[in-house]
Amino acid sequence: MRIARMFTGLLVLPFIAACSGVEVHTDYDASVDFSHYKTYYWSKTPTTKNPLMGQRIVAEIDGQLFTKGWRKVPEDQASATIAAHVTTQEREQIDTMYNNVGPGGWYGPGFAGGWAGAGVSTSTVSYFTVGTLLIDILDAKTKRGIWHGTAEGTITDDPQQNEKEIAEGVSKMFKNFPPGIAASKPN
Repeated sequence: MRIARMFTGLLVLPFIAACSGVEVHTDYDASVDFSHYKTYYWSKTPTTKNPLMGQRIVAEIDGQLFTKGWRKVPEDQASATIAAHVTTQEREQIDTMYNNVGPGGWYGPGFAGGWAGAGVSTSTVSYFTVGTLLIDILDAKTKRGIWHGTAEGTITDDPQQNEKEIAEGVSKMFKNFPPGIAASKPN
């Protein structure tokens, strides 16, 4: 029974890691009064292998800023500028399964021998792509950074799943935006 629980636990771990969602971090200049910023323009839109994903990212960010009372305007009328970048990185995951464990099972640390009986392990390597979205908001006049956000998640071959992850990441990033003031509602 102990072996069955250990085997089940090993099977579940990769699925938990894959379903962990999007990891988000934000930072901002605490000396900035964000109530002075309500308009923006895009100085750099994200470049992706699939241009539709880049367009979806821009639409998600525009939508989040709209709900916070910000408006996209021509460059000469903007108080802030937005630059977004996407990076990808291939990663590997190694999963090891143990079977044919002897009747004693695992004795734990401190016991001589560790495993009681012969065992066989099989390892499999899987590869996946992690995408990172970086968003910077800068003062339009000084070009000084005032806010920075990152969202990291697994990229799949399923465009709908990727779109869902983008929406989740951008929503989490802008949850408490703008920092230091209550979010205003659009007119």
